[in-house]
Amino acid sequence: MNVKSESINIPLATEKVKGTRLFSYKNHERWILGSILPILLIIVWDLAGRVGLVEAYLLPTPSRIIKEIFNMAIEGTLFGHIGITLGRVAIGFSLGTLFAVVLGSAVGYFNLVEKIMDPLIQAFRSIPALAWVPLFILWMGIGESSKVTLIAVGVFFPVYINVVAGIRGVDRKLIEVGKIYGFTSGETLRRILLPAALPSFLTGLRTGVGLGWMFVVAAEIMGASKGLGYLLIVGQNTYSPELIIASIVLFAVIGKVTDSLLKKLEKKVLGWQDSLSNQL
Repeated sequence: MNVKSESINIPLATEKVKGTRLFSYKNHERWILGSILPILLIIVWDLAGRVGLVEAYLLPTPSRIIKEIFNMAIEGTLFGHIGITLGRVAIGFSLGTLFAVVLGSAVGYFNLVEKIMDPLIQAFRSIPALAWVPLFILWMGIGESSKVTLIAVGVFFPVYINVVAGIRGVDRKLIEVGKIYGFTSGETLRRILLPAALPSFLTGLRTGVGLGWMFVVAAEIMGASKGLGYLLIVGQNTYSPELIIASIVLFAVIGKVTDSLLKKLEKKVLGWQDSLSNQL
């Protein structure tokens, strides 16, 4: 009996180990597959620099860029610049999102507000980001307030558009259910429209955080003394392409991390949906 039970238990244990390994790969599959192309590009880039196909003063090799980042970390300046930029993006993103949700909810739900406010907001949306820079400097100087305001403006529009589109796209039957239960306009907005518009809102957040990272560069050109955008200007003025590309790489990595966090939040919050993304 003992021999028989052992012969049964061994395959089961093996299957369990295999299942664990497969599950572990499944958890990291997106990262593994997503890193293939960047790794190939880095290898080609490094080889092109080493054999002289690309001049080092135009495009330094990845090893020089990594060394530049490492040196800044050793000197203790790297995390200070990253922290300043992260703080500006976080504050600007929060303010832009707050105003976008408030105005987008009102415009999406009330036709009168939409007719009054939306044409002006759409006109402002067409103004290029850099066109705001001299005006914000004139109004608020070159301090933090002008930088944060510029980032908030960049975040506001994609979130606003997605909130309005999400609310306008809600099934009218859901609103009728709210009327049956005697919901006020505020309750209908809070308990029906905003939850139903959540997928569109989260998409707007991801777009907004991407634009936030784009606008922080323009913001930190406005006389900043710290930040990743400031390092770009220093690299330009000192003819240091490795510093410029190191700053760009840091922007790309941190931007990807923030987008991944929002994407993870989106998948968790919208896990109840029977959608294609939840099946992958």
